[in-house]
Amino acid sequence: MEDLKVRIVELKGSSYEMGLEQSKEIKTTELREQLNILEGLTVNSNSKKAEELLKSISPNLLEELGGLAEGLGMEIATIIRLYSGYDVTFPSMGCTALINNDYYVRNYDFSPELYDARIVLTNPVDGYASVGFSQQLIGRLDGMNEKGLVVGLHFVNNQHKAEGFIATTIVRMLLEQCGCIEEAVDLLSTIPHGFCYNYSITDPSGNGVVVEATPEKQCVNFKNPLICTNHFESEILQEKNKQEFQGSINRKEFISSLLTEELSPLSAYRRFNDGNSPLFFKYYKEYFGTLHTVVYLPKELSLIIGIGENSEPMTLSLRNYLDGTINLPKVKKGKINQTVF
Repeated sequence: MEDLKVRIVELKGSSYEMGLEQSKEIKTTELREQLNILEGLTVNSNSKKAEELLKSISPNLLEELGGLAEGLGMEIATIIRLYSGYDVTFPSMGCTALINNDYYVRNYDFSPELYDARIVLTNPVDGYASVGFSQQLIGRLDGMNEKGLVVGLHFVNNQHKAEGFIATTIVRMLLEQCGCIEEAVDLLSTIPHGFCYNYSITDPSGNGVVVEATPEKQCVNFKNPLICTNHFESEILQEKNKQEFQGSINRKEFISSLLTEELSPLSAYRRFNDGNSPLFFKYYKEYFGTLHTVVYLPKELSLIIGIGENSEPMTLSLRNYLDGTINLPKVKKGKINQTVF
């Protein structure tokens, strides 16, 4: 078993100031090694087009990238290419989520090599405060904002692609700009999508929605309870699925079998985080190992977090963070087993 440490980061102020603060992180943490990896993944990215789109869709993110460029002493075009998530090539990843009884539980499966290992709490001057797991610094793998909107991504296919934003950047846009499911669905329809992803979304209403998104079109499916894995179910999009997605179907069927148990949020956390669960994977060398388990509670504005397998759960309150009544820990530690092939 190996240690996996996830830092807990707090960002406040203007978007520019948050970018400036994160430049210090890159200089002093493992994120500096990510720069070399991102250079290879973003060789053909069109930073000029990305800048034009960000100006209209998410000017706050563009300001944040400006602060990052200033802090690192790099050209803004280079920073946009590296961190905007526009027209970037990324390996496939796995994610399993359940929205049920006013909670959202999820496992994120990938490789620690490309994992930011950051839980970020932001309280921007312009935009909703949020908490979530970052990817490529400004992006989010999943998260919840101060309105109780919860969003997570689910990779489907990278073979059907176009020039557009990767899902991590899109999740961040939704969290910062949308206050409810309807606003999130509307914004998703205006953003250029680079690849095929599912977006699982809920809010304090307790309703759930999956937006199946390709570069050409999006299908919106409201469900309650909602189970989301890594394949499209809408008939018109099924041709976009990978040739082999039986594993995604199996995970969905297993979660369906859990619904009769009426799991509490903590019970759901343990079913997802158990190292022997059919929902927990250890193929880290193949970019399919479970890195974190998280339960979002949108009505309470709190979350339950676990890193690696069989992790002692940690609870964070976004509400208490905003009230200034919480002392944030610096890190959440866990264990992963990278010897499985």
